Amino acid sequence: MPTHDVTNQPPPFVGVDVYGSDPTLTAAVERWVPGTGRADAHAALHALGERAGSAEAAELADRAERNAPRLRTHDRWGHRVDEVDYDPAWHDLMRVAVGAGLTAGTWAAGRGAGAHVRRAAGFVTWSQVDAGHICPVTMTHAAVPALRHSPELATRYEPGLASREYDPGLRAPALKAGLVAGMGMTEKQGGSDVRANRTLATPAPDGPLPGRTYRLTGHKWFCSAPMSDLFLVLARTDGQDAPSCFAVPRVLDDETRNPFALQRLKDKLGDRSNASSEVELDGTWGSLVGEEGRGVRTIIDMVAATRLDCVLGSAATTRAALARAVHHARHRRAFGALLVDQPLMRSVLTDLALESEAATLLGMRLAHAVDTGEVELARLGVAVGKYWVCKRTPTLVAEALECLGGAGYVEENGLARLYRQAPLNSIWEGSGNVNALDVVRAISREPASLKALLEEAAVARGTSSTLDRALDAVETACAAVALDPLAAQAGARRLVEDLALVLQGSLMTRYAPPELAEAFVESRLGAGARLGLGSIDPGLASLAAPVALGRC
Repeated sequence: MPTHDVTNQPPPFVGVDVYGSDPTLTAAVERWVPGTGRADAHAALHALGERAGSAEAAELADRAERNAPRLRTHDRWGHRVDEVDYDPAWHDLMRVAVGAGLTAGTWAAGRGAGAHVRRAAGFVTWSQVDAGHICPVTMTHAAVPALRHSPELATRYEPGLASREYDPGLRAPALKAGLVAGMGMTEKQGGSDVRANRTLATPAPDGPLPGRTYRLTGHKWFCSAPMSDLFLVLARTDGQDAPSCFAVPRVLDDETRNPFALQRLKDKLGDRSNASSEVELDGTWGSLVGEEGRGVRTIIDMVAATRLDCVLGSAATTRAALARAVHHARHRRAFGALLVDQPLMRSVLTDLALESEAATLLGMRLAHAVDTGEVELARLGVAVGKYWVCKRTPTLVAEALECLGGAGYVEENGLARLYRQAPLNSIWEGSGNVNALDVVRAISREPASLKALLEEAAVARGTSSTLDRALDAVETACAAVALDPLAAQAGARRLVEDLALVLQGSLMTRYAPPELAEAFVESRLGAGARLGLGSIDPGLASLAAPVALGRC
């Protein structure tokens, strides 16, 4: 229309190498992927980054989000089928993720090969396209360490889970070129308290599956990605106070469907591209994984891996939000100047950049700990990182959205989608309270894990008096927790926050540019620390801004 003249709008945020434009990611791969594999890793990740930043990937994500999955409980003749139809864009996104090795192939690599760091960098890169399809990618990756509690089951399923071929559709696992895994733990009466589960498992020794077979009966309140090929499910056996873990395929070897009734899809906050469901198990076949009555201990290995992906996924969300905010500020003018050149906006963007860099550094360091077998550091560090990085993400995304003003609140921009999704990782695999209490338990029961985390943080001692004082204080607080963990529960969140900040401060001091390290430590741990993002000391902001914004 002649009255409609478009000016002062940023160009589309496409044509970006998402990996190559993130110095924190590229430096982590350079630092922690050893030898000849490093060049191959960079090349593959640059290719993935270019794809992630393409207009084609943005369109796939938009289509998958607009065209939500649809549940079909029955076919036209009335047979129960329990299938979910996804938009073809969903399958295209999955095909890229699986082809990039973001599923279970890392577990076959030898210690010190850098496979988990390489995957983590790819995970952060491709997660910025669409978070919904990343859920089954994460569960497929995480299923392997749990399955390895039963070598026969690992031998049967691991090659398919590690495959780089995406093969959708319900068929017997042995007939498929690649497998996707899910999990079924949550029940409506228990939530995070899985020991309250009521699903029952009855021995059925002549079952059609390998190993010790059972038939499961019960209801799962939240089962994500129900079109997966294999699920790890918790159920209680006779005579056991605690649940056991079972491997439950959707299709049996003879091509018959394992009873797995999808009652409804969840109308949930967050992404629309992924399907989450409620499931009825009625005589459903499952193979025991690990020991009977030790299901929580068995599946905790899966939970540890998914929690690390929560950290990495939240780091991806913060980076995506930051990049969009900076892109907008570089092209949008207000009050006579570009937003990016206005002092208060620069302070806000700089503070967001500090938060994003620290989140990514922590996630990548924890992936390196998995690669190198630093079990104690990973045990406590993942719980600390899961709490803090995921807890900060909604705040950061909201602030990035505000940098765009009203434009950020419109769905087609992309930031509104990030904001809807931002709280998920703080809830998935244990909410904030669950993770904080896990940290308290680990400090009191597993002193080696606390020792490993404090030693990692203490590597930076002597570089900053502010960081040194914070380390002293947190060591004192942890010693008190070890003496009386019950009394420490009420203050668990405060303790975890302190642990996360000293660990991030140490990593920033060692690996980030000096201007960013100083700004992070002083603004988070110093006497002038403030709670709100963007309220960083103006002097620190002015020194850090050129470096911080140059890395976006």
